[in-house]
Amino acid sequence: MPELPEVETVRQGLDQWVTGRRISTVEVRHPRAVRRHLPGGDHFAAVLAGRQVTGVRRRGKYLWLPLDSGDAIIGHLGMSGQLLLQPAGAADEVHLRVRFRFDDGGPQLRFVDQRTFGGLAVSEHGAELPREIAHIARDPMDPAFSDRDFVAALRRRRTEVKRALLDQTLISGVGNIYADEALWRAKLHGTRPTDALTAPAVTRLLGHVRDVLGEAIVQGGTSFDALYVNVNGESGYFDRSLNVYGREGEPCRRCGAPIRREAFMNRSSYSCPRCQPRPRPVPAARG
Repeated sequence: MPELPEVETVRQGLDQWVTGRRISTVEVRHPRAVRRHLPGGDHFAAVLAGRQVTGVRRRGKYLWLPLDSGDAIIGHLGMSGQLLLQPAGAADEVHLRVRFRFDDGGPQLRFVDQRTFGGLAVSEHGAELPREIAHIARDPMDPAFSDRDFVAALRRRRTEVKRALLDQTLISGVGNIYADEALWRAKLHGTRPTDALTAPAVTRLLGHVRDVLGEAIVQGGTSFDALYVNVNGESGYFDRSLNVYGREGEPCRRCGAPIRREAFMNRSSYSCPRCQPRPRPVPAARG
């Protein structure tokens, strides 16, 4: 699933090519793509016709396009969603779900989604912040993100540090890939208890999270297959800079130990057994 760097890359492309343009028509080609818009596809298309896109914004892994009506188009890419800018005469993609035409006759915006886990909806009065995503925490690239509040909140949690990094109500935008990469840089195993971490340790970890995300944004995100691309259909190349994720058995770039893979929440975690030792189990209290 695309994480913050991939979604931010898409946001930047949309902001460049869509902001300021007026939608002429919307064609919903698959109802599942707008299933979160409860009034249905016809209403989705009708309420957007004639509306001008005034910007493109992001909260964590969600995008929204504020409109001159005060509403917003809200979107999530899911596992395979793509928002592509295509010339009007370009052939339709096999998995084209929604098409936006603009009154300037320029490139169309197309929502393509092979697995249809992503989706679009109209958020009424959602231009400033859609209520549907107001519960999601700010991400560490947001100027309004509070490092102090995050450090205190994480240390209050009684959970494992990787689980905390993936909690979108605590810090948004961080997924499996970038959590593993930040933990490797911080020399922390993902099962380290959050309430056992010192404030300086959490502050250092947050700095590594921010560095990893920032570097990945510069490189257009991480593409392991053709499902994640930017608005021009181009893949990101941060996968070349990954230190642990997806590198099972390969030597750690810091100490040379073979990278290990462990099961984690129906997914995998990658870490260095030497740089990131598992925390020692707490002995059971004697009765």
